[in-house]
Amino acid sequence: MEKNEYNIIGVMSGTSLDGIDLVLVKFQFNDFWRFEIIHCETVSYTNDWYNVLKKLVSFSLEELQQIDEDYTIYLAGIIENFIKKYDINNIDAVCSHGHTALHQPEKKLTYQIGNKPVLARLLKQKVVCNFRVGDVELGGQGAPLVPIGDKLLFANYDYCLNLGGFANISTEIEENRIAYDVCPVNIVLNHYVNKLGFNYDDGGKIASTGIINQELLSQLNSIAFYKENYPKSLGLEWVNKYIFPLINSFNLEVKDVLKTVVEHISIQISSEINKKNNATVLVTGGGVYNSYLINRIKAHSKHTIIIPKNEVIEYKEALIFGLLGVLKLREQVNCLKSVTGAIKDHSSGKIYIP
Repeated sequence: MEKNEYNIIGVMSGTSLDGIDLVLVKFQFNDFWRFEIIHCETVSYTNDWYNVLKKLVSFSLEELQQIDEDYTIYLAGIIENFIKKYDINNIDAVCSHGHTALHQPEKKLTYQIGNKPVLARLLKQKVVCNFRVGDVELGGQGAPLVPIGDKLLFANYDYCLNLGGFANISTEIEENRIAYDVCPVNIVLNHYVNKLGFNYDDGGKIASTGIINQELLSQLNSIAFYKENYPKSLGLEWVNKYIFPLINSFNLEVKDVLKTVVEHISIQISSEINKKNNATVLVTGGGVYNSYLINRIKAHSKHTIIIPKNEVIEYKEALIFGLLGVLKLREQVNCLKSVTGAIKDHSSGKIYIP
């Protein structure tokens, strides 16, 4: 008889490099899925790891493979400390996203470090991981993967919007879950505010003091990606190629860059959510704390913006990767062709036994 209750550790590391998110969550299935987050925390990266991870796309494949080995051991230590700290005894699986090193689905390439079988051996736990590769092999973008969780756990919202390194959005269109990356967010904002010695722009206070450069705003909004149809996804390589060189060519003060980019983000997000009328929009991810950005999104749209409690804001992706792992254990669909463009719905990921 199939289990209907699971104790899962979900693990996520995003492109904004805020750290490693960990959650202990209880999932229950009885006609529909419910969840309860029991413990959660974010472990910040050491300076050494932060500096390595932010330039992963510049390493050779051979160098990446060594980084992968080292990162997997590092990640195991972080997860082990979480288990010990909260005295967690009953674990059905550790479900981990790893950290994206390369994402070029048009070349059938996606590589997340930290997903090696040694993770299960070090933790002495069943591990479910490496969720993106199978989708890319089936012709999909390998991203975004969170929308299956939006569909199963947050179905009562018209849109689920995540403001992380990138903004991504998911919604139902003609009874299909559709999701895609909208634009870069913290991966760009944090890059420029770092030049002032800050990790992030607290509340968007610095951005709010700047002046919008209309020409830069116009050129950002004219980038070809925004006219493409879904499925579509973004990566650091794309930002390095299209965003940073364009912004840098204007030689602006940081506060003006931040204000212009916030306006760009707000316009791009609003143009997507304004496709429905009187929508409810659940907003999660670190960008929620940029109140200036949230206010600009509200200014460009006429919807009900819902900001949930902090544990959902900060740990929704780790929570949902936990659910992806549960679905994989049950060999149920955890990856939707309507979202990624793969040739079929499928159950993606690898299961490693210690």
